[in-house]
Amino acid sequence: MIFAVVIGLALGLALGFGLDISYPANYSFYITMGLLAAMDSIVGAARSMMEEKYNNLIFISGFVTNALLAMLLTYVGDKLGVPLYYAAILVFGGRLFNNLAVLRRLAIERYFERKNRKNELKNKQNIEE
Repeated sequence: MIFAVVIGLALGLALGFGLDISYPANYSFYITMGLLAAMDSIVGAARSMMEEKYNNLIFISGFVTNALLAMLLTYVGDKLGVPLYYAAILVFGGRLFNNLAVLRRLAIERYFERKNRKNELKNKQNIEE
């Protein structure tokens, strides 16, 4: 699994830097909001994998829906002259930090569980000797 992630990341970076793809500057704000929502979905997927609740259909549908919703809010707000993109920044940014906090806590818990298991095995081996 990790191997596939590293290969995908390397391939994406190579394509991104190798191909000369550009978009109009007018779209940059919409793309930024879509990327924020996509990052939220990716970190949420990592959290669900750590909690052993991951479902690929939920991830893909959430990834696309969140990105489109963020871009749609930005577009509608732009047309109305109201900064609706703040809603996307607030919601997706807040969820991103919340998911990162949970990931950190889960990683620390796993670290200490493994450390305690190793110590228990060492103690058990010392007692048997």
